[in-house]
Amino acid sequence: MAGIFDELRQNFRRPNNALNQLIIINAVVFVGLGILGVISAFTDSQNIYAIVDAQFTIPPDMERFIYRPWTLITYAFSHAGFLHILFNMLALYWFGMLISQYLGSAKLVNLYILGALAGAVIFILAYNLIPFLAERGSNGMVGASAAVFAIATAAATLLPDYRFHLIFIGPVKIKYIVAVYILMSILGSAGANAGGNIAHLGGAGIGFLYVRGLQAGTDFGLWIQKFLEGITNLFKSKPKIRVTHRSNKSSATKSSSTQKQSKSSKVEQEEIDLILDKISEKGYESLSREEKQKLFNASKK
Repeated sequence: MAGIFDELRQNFRRPNNALNQLIIINAVVFVGLGILGVISAFTDSQNIYAIVDAQFTIPPDMERFIYRPWTLITYAFSHAGFLHILFNMLALYWFGMLISQYLGSAKLVNLYILGALAGAVIFILAYNLIPFLAERGSNGMVGASAAVFAIATAAATLLPDYRFHLIFIGPVKIKYIVAVYILMSILGSAGANAGGNIAHLGGAGIGFLYVRGLQAGTDFGLWIQKFLEGITNLFKSKPKIRVTHRSNKSSATKSSSTQKQSKSSKVEQEEIDLILDKISEKGYESLSREEKQKLFNASKK
C-alpha cells in the first residue's frame, strides 16, 4: 500500500501534470466519501456523513447556498456513483489530453474551474428563476460534468476536425462528438436530471467562450492561474537571501539580457496566437511540422 501512495504522490507532484492531478483529486474525494459512508452506516452515525457530503454538494436554493459558498467549486470533485465518476474521468482524460498538449496544463485547470463555476451559477439561477424547476425542487448537484463539458467544448472549438477513434464506429471528428453531447443535454434539460443537464450547457458555453477569448488575445481565466500560483508559493520553501556586489557593467549586461528575453517572449506569444488563429480557421492538420512543434513547446512552459 505504501508503494501505491508513494507512486500517487510522485505522480501528483510532477510539473505540468494538471490532468493527472485533477483525476487523482476526483478519485481521492470519491474514495474518501465512500469509505466515510461505509463507516457511518456501520457505526450508526449517518449524520456525520451527511454533514461532510453536504460540503461537496451545491444546493439549488440561495438559503442554503449562502452558508456553503465553497460548494461552487467542491461539487465538481464529488460524484454520485462509480459509473458517474468513471465516464466523467474518461471524458476528462480524452479531451483534457488535447487541451494540455495544445494550450498547456495551466489552461486546463482554468477551464476546469471556469466550467465548474459556470455550471454551478446556471444551476442555481435555473432553480430560482424557472418556475418548472423551482416547483420540482432538487436535493443538490454533484459531479465534474460541467467542468468536463467546458474542456470538451474548448477542445472542439480549438481543434474541430481532430478525430477520436470510437469502438464500432471508427474515426469521428470531435466537433460532432461534442455536438451530440450538447444535444443530449438540451433534450434532457426537462428530464429527471434537469439541473445537471442545464449545468452541462453552462460549462459548454464557457468552454467555447474561453477558446474564442484566447484566440482574440484575452485569457479571462488568468486570475485562476495567478490565484493558484499564489497558494502554491505559500508552501514553497524560500531560498536564503545572499547579498553580493555587482559592477555597473554586470548590471547593464543583465538589464540588456532581460530586455532581450522580454522581446523574445513577446514575439513568441505573437507566433503562438497566429498558430491558434490558423487552427481555428483551417484546423490542426493545416499546421506545418515547425508550427506543431512550436505549439507543443509552448504548452510545456
